[in-house]
Amino acid sequence: MQKIFVPTDGSHCSERAVKHAVALAKKLGHCIIYLAHAHEEPLIYGEIAVYVPREKMSELQRAHSEDILKRLEPILRQAGVPYEKEVLVGPIAHVLTERAAALGCDAIVMGTHGMTSLGSMLMGSIASRVVHLAKMPVTLVK
Repeated sequence: MQKIFVPTDGSHCSERAVKHAVALAKKLGHCIIYLAHAHEEPLIYGEIAVYVPREKMSELQRAHSEDILKRLEPILRQAGVPYEKEVLVGPIAHVLTERAAALGCDAIVMGTHGMTSLGSMLMGSIASRVVHLAKMPVTLVK
């Protein structure tokens, strides 16, 4: 069974990446898509730590990540492509490539311009780092 890892951040490019991965999975047949959203550990310091405990911030980030994944699930369900989804926490490019490798994925399909702050002019900074860190082919979708 072929395995395609699709990191998403909720941007239009990442939605197009999901659609591209679905088309690829249908062409290949007998394929599963691993949909993931990653975020950094919450940074809680100064006065905000008094009002928002680390556990609450982690809970809010997880809920936000789940919402991002939930918005993309209809695309996968409608296509009838088997999939699994998960939220990852840590340095984004590292946790994405490590998880894709741990799952034994054959490829990564991801958007080039995401919701992160001003990245590279040619492609998103996360996408660029994933390309450099990944040990499997990476397809970038814009």
